[in-house]
Amino acid sequence: MPQATSAPGLDLLRTTDWHPLLLSLKVAGVATLLALVAGTALGWLFARRRFPGRSVLEAVCILPLVLPPTVIGYAILVLAGRRSAVGGWLYDYFGYTIVFNWHGAVVASAVVALPLVLKSASAAFGGVDRSLEAAARTLRQSPWSSFVRVTLPLAWPGILAGTLLAFARAMGEFGASLMVAGSIPGRTQTLSMAIYDAVQAGEDRTALLLVLVTSVLSVALLVLSNRFLSPR
Repeated sequence: MPQATSAPGLDLLRTTDWHPLLLSLKVAGVATLLALVAGTALGWLFARRRFPGRSVLEAVCILPLVLPPTVIGYAILVLAGRRSAVGGWLYDYFGYTIVFNWHGAVVASAVVALPLVLKSASAAFGGVDRSLEAAARTLRQSPWSSFVRVTLPLAWPGILAGTLLAFARAMGEFGASLMVAGSIPGRTQTLSMAIYDAVQAGEDRTALLLVLVTSVLSVALLVLSNRFLSPR
């Protein structure tokens, strides 16, 4: 009897290297966490405080949204590469560098994801009713307690929506990460880089499969983000 053959799609699933997907999830997760912490703090600062140079500082923080990814990658290399003051010190004394390291992809992804969290957090904090915070202070709540118990819970849906968008952006980061971390299979090759390499190698079926995976993840994240952004 002839042996049963498996479907071509199943063979492709088995033979595809899924390390880029796992690495992308790890890089995007760490980068989003960094963007969440920094973006929430900066969002509150820009929404609640007025100080000289505020507009310029905010514009600098939002700049990664409009700059070409290669410019961002080059800026990271200048600031943290081996020839920079910080990068050189880390390499000379600890033998550590973010160049050709998946940590470099985290830095690049966090930089491009930060504006999405920042803008969402700033709008969310700006929409919180100040009278509720004043009421909390009349109940002898400290500023920190008032922030944690009143301000942050009210602003959290908007912040979470921005965080989901930031995660999706970090998952798709390509240009800046390629310049800083490179595309080393098994080490720094993320999902977007794997798609590019598959297309260059003429592996159209593998590229299509990875594109479908990326698209499904992105749609799911956008649907979740829209749920938090939609008024209840």
